[in-house]
Amino acid sequence: MMSFLAVFIGGGLGSISRFAISLAFNKGTGDFPLATLIANFLACIVLAAGFVYFQKHVDLNPQWKLFLLTGFCGGFSTFSTFSMESFLLFQQGQTSMALAYMLASAISCILAIAITLRILSM
Repeated sequence: MMSFLAVFIGGGLGSISRFAISLAFNKGTGDFPLATLIANFLACIVLAAGFVYFQKHVDLNPQWKLFLLTGFCGGFSTFSTFSMESFLLFQQGQTSMALAYMLASAISCILAIAITLRILSM
């Protein structure tokens, strides 16, 4: 039962964080979904950092891992939103913007994980 509570609380905090980013970064960006890109990028950094941290601290209560990686990152990352926004851009005939958004999202998030893992493995 505590595992479900850890995921629930982490997910709520991740969702609130995601909402705050959407409020802060959706102003004046036109059609480009900058807030989603930023949330996904930051979620990748948190996920990678948490992954390294929990590998080094295996003695920690596993609820913390569920709280951060499953709950918070699950609530914070917005891949479903990314997918819908990409689809809508295509549907609206904005193919170049859709492709740029998809490419920027994929490359920046993979780089965020790689760089974070590299930094934390030093």
